[in-house]
Amino acid sequence: MRVLLYTGKGGVGKTSVSAATAILCAQLGYKTLVMSTDPAHSLADSFALPIRSEPTALTKNLWGLEIDPFREIEENWATVKDYLSTLFSSQGVDNIVAEELSIFPGMDELFSLLKIRQFYERGEYDVVVVDCAPTGATLRLLHFPEMIGWYMRRLFHVERKVVGTIRRFTDEIFSVPLPGEEVYETVERLYKRVGEMKAVLTDPDVTSIRLVLNPEKMVIEETRRAYTYLNLFGFVCDAIIANKVLPEEVTDEYFYEWKISQQKYLEEIEASFGELPIFKVRLYEREVTGIDALSQMAHDIYGNNDPTDRFSDEKPMRIVKRGKDYWLELHLPFVEKSDIQLLRKGDELIVRVGAIKRHVVLPHILAKQEPKGAKLEESILQIRFSPT
Repeated sequence: MRVLLYTGKGGVGKTSVSAATAILCAQLGYKTLVMSTDPAHSLADSFALPIRSEPTALTKNLWGLEIDPFREIEENWATVKDYLSTLFSSQGVDNIVAEELSIFPGMDELFSLLKIRQFYERGEYDVVVVDCAPTGATLRLLHFPEMIGWYMRRLFHVERKVVGTIRRFTDEIFSVPLPGEEVYETVERLYKRVGEMKAVLTDPDVTSIRLVLNPEKMVIEETRRAYTYLNLFGFVCDAIIANKVLPEEVTDEYFYEWKISQQKYLEEIEASFGELPIFKVRLYEREVTGIDALSQMAHDIYGNNDPTDRFSDEKPMRIVKRGKDYWLELHLPFVEKSDIQLLRKGDELIVRVGAIKRHVVLPHILAKQEPKGAKLEESILQIRFSPT
């Protein structure tokens, strides 16, 4: 199965690109599902067809899915949500506020993304095309496996032992309710599923992330940051889609400055993402909605290419041995040496790039060695590990 995720700054046209890609995949004979992790679903508007919270047939070989996040939360988080609501209420928090606090930010998108793992396990589809939330939300979402993993490794097992030991004294000593075994089981189950999802999303043979942008200054800057952070967390980005490009035949004086500006930024995009294929799609005369218009858009984007192909084999992280030393290499484009901070803590290497931090759990071969130095060369952060 192939998983294709499309994200970008809000308003760049990622939903249209996702829908168009799904149509072309279906036309090529792949059994295709297109789904949205954006709470503000707009796939149905793009197709001009109703799409339900269960796979909905749209055309031959193509199904659409707009997930109901409230139902997913109830099915996957209800036990923990009820406990947290009770906990907050016991501390004097208003019931309605307690209910809201019991659902962590981004959980609706998370449970939407966990659906991918379900479809992968079942093998129901050849291709799953995902219309992701805007870039910032998507980066937080893709970071969730790292975050929950950190909490589980640091707190879960110790906390569980402590609670198990003192539970019999709860009524006499504690003024707050302690979590039951079913709460821990729910969290542990979620942790396992998130880990399995991360394995699928970081497998380059399965998943590719594609960044959609417009040739505009602020959009390019955000896309650069997104590309850096995707590499930091080990996700493979294999293409850039430059959308809403003014065609050459537009000669109206009103658009003259826009064309000059776009040409400059298209050259900047080529210079910035030259290692990635850049697919360009023109700005159409009218809004792109409906099967026929989306089909035309898909052919304009990909030409004779198959959207399920891997357009780049760039690996965001690898380990190489040189002599007696091992080197951990991270591809981090668009950063300066001064932007990077490194910290070794136990079997983890903490890498901070600007405001974003990743806890890299070191494999055994590196965990038993000491980092001896680091350098940044041609967008590759190289960290040297030597025997102690």
